[in-house]
Amino acid sequence: MTNNNEIKVKSLQKALEILNLFTDKPVLGVTEISEHFGLYKSTVHNILSTLKAMEYLEQDEDTGKYRLGIQIFNLSKALADTYSITKIAMPYMQELSNQTGQRCYLAVPYRWEVLYLEAMYPAESVELMRSILGERAQMYCTGLGKAMLAYMSEREIREYLSGTELKAFTENSITDKEVLKEDLVRTRQRGYAIDDMEHEFGIKCMAMPIFDRSKRVYAAISISGLAPHFTDGQMAQWAILLKKYVNKIESRL
Repeated sequence: MTNNNEIKVKSLQKALEILNLFTDKPVLGVTEISEHFGLYKSTVHNILSTLKAMEYLEQDEDTGKYRLGIQIFNLSKALADTYSITKIAMPYMQELSNQTGQRCYLAVPYRWEVLYLEAMYPAESVELMRSILGERAQMYCTGLGKAMLAYMSEREIREYLSGTELKAFTENSITDKEVLKEDLVRTRQRGYAIDDMEHEFGIKCMAMPIFDRSKRVYAAISISGLAPHFTDGQMAQWAILLKKYVNKIESRL
């Protein structure tokens, strides 16, 4: 969450706010942006032109509209490189994805949200692959988030619950904080979290935390796919695989 008290350069803030707008809509024009922020078109044009010159944006020659540029990719790659766990986990994630036939995700906790670092797909579904680096999601309604939250300290869990509004993404989303606390207890008991179509209808996942050498939650890894594939029996089998690869990752941290 942005701390406005620490913002010293308002023009830079506005440029970054404009850049952030592209996370919700990949292609934008000057008019759309100026109307969204209530800015003069000339001001927006100058900001966009600067971001384009720095290769943070690209401009379509036919429409004149803008989209994210190559420097965003370079920053994303640099972000991933700061997390050594990404390179460690990727080959294990690919093996896990191939063996289960499901997608496999890696994420870390970031300001009480889930920050995605990597996604791997079954070998036969490589055409579906897309970059997920930098995407964020809520903790309370995702397997990855609940896997990490369940193993945080009681103080951290209380702090999270006191500062988080549990909004419904689907009819299965947990919106009662007492129910969520019970779900986190069950997560610890069975060793993995379950997202039962709580974030996206029709999609189910199971996730386990990854601990660093000081036994603190560092990240989480998940298996995700269409809900009918995630029967209780199948998840029990996949939990064994998931734990095996979590152990391999942790041994190399």
